[in-house]
Order: sequence, then C-alpha cells, then structure tokens
Amino acid sequence: MSGTTRRRTRLAATLGAAAALALTACSSGSSGSEGQAGFVTGAAGIATAAPAARTAAPAISGKTLDGKPTALADFKGKIVVLNIWGSWCGPCRAEGKNLQEVSQKYQDKGVQFLGINTRDVNPANAVRFEQQTGITYPSLYDPDGTEILRFPKGSLNPQSIPTTIVVDREGRLAARAMRALSTEDLEKMITPVLAEQQ
Repeated sequence: MSGTTRRRTRLAATLGAAAALALTACSSGSSGSEGQAGFVTGAAGIATAAPAARTAAPAISGKTLDGKPTALADFKGKIVVLNIWGSWCGPCRAEGKNLQEVSQKYQDKGVQFLGINTRDVNPANAVRFEQQTGITYPSLYDPDGTEILRFPKGSLNPQSIPTTIVVDREGRLAARAMRALSTEDLEKMITPVLAEQQ
C-alpha cells in the first residue's frame, strides 16, 4: 500500500469517526457503553470509576488555540478536567462560565482545566467564544476530532459534545459527564478525586 493510499485510508477513518461523534453533538444521550464493567453512572448523569477500575487516559496532545504545544502529560501529578466543546454548540456556550469559575476556584489545589475544541473549522470562532466567556485555561485545537478518538472504547470516553472528563493524579479516567454542567455538578466530579490520597 502506497503512502498516499495509507494517508487517504487514515483520513477516511478519522472523518468517519468524527462524523459519528457529530451525530450526538450537543446531546446528552450516550452511545451505549454505559453497560460496560468498571464504572457506574449516578442519578445526575455523572459516571465514575473506582481507582482500581480506571483506564489510563490517552496521550492527548497538540497545539492550543493560541498556537502553543500542549499535552495532557504536561500536567502529570495534577487532576485534569478535560472539556470537549465547540463554539457552535449551545450547551457548550451555556456551561462556559461555569467551567471558568470552577477552574479558578481549584487552580491552586492541584487541578488543571484543559479544553479540547472540536469541529470549529475556523479557530477564530473558538478564540472569540473564549474571549466572550472569559475562559483563561488552554484549549487544544482539534477540528477533526483526532485527539478525541484516542480515548479507548468502553472507557469513560466522550460520546457527545459537550463532554467533561476528570483525569486523576495518576493519569486515569475517573469521571465523565456528557452534558452541560453547573458549577455544583463540576465540583461533584472534582472533589472526590481531589480527596483521594496522593
């Protein structure tokens, strides 16, 4: 298989998977992995995994909306709150200020927020959204969903937009919510992981 054919095949697979994610964009439904072993979904729609059942987070990396190379591994030893969003997504716009508020509240407690911006063809739209919302934490620019597709199936992987995922200090997927979140719900996701012994 030639290099050109391999690149085309890879591109087709990436676009197909991104399209599948797009079908559930801005919805709170799941794609059926809730029955997988290892995590439990509570009444508020927040799925959690006990430390022994957690899956390692994928090696997310890329350039931020302001062009800086950034990777999930840069925040080793911290709790990382990943938020998958797009400026075109109404629920994402609704939760933006909540994410920023909680990010500021916990930034001195070993918690780092990191956005993954997807399906924004023009990054200027995403930058404008962040400016209007007052978001100061970084967001990776992932227009075709390549980084999102790194999450293993059957884990606490994103299946809709917005999705928020909490990664524990050891780099494992600890909690997930596939809807817009209030500040209270965000804190419900973070505080149990923060309370775990280091």
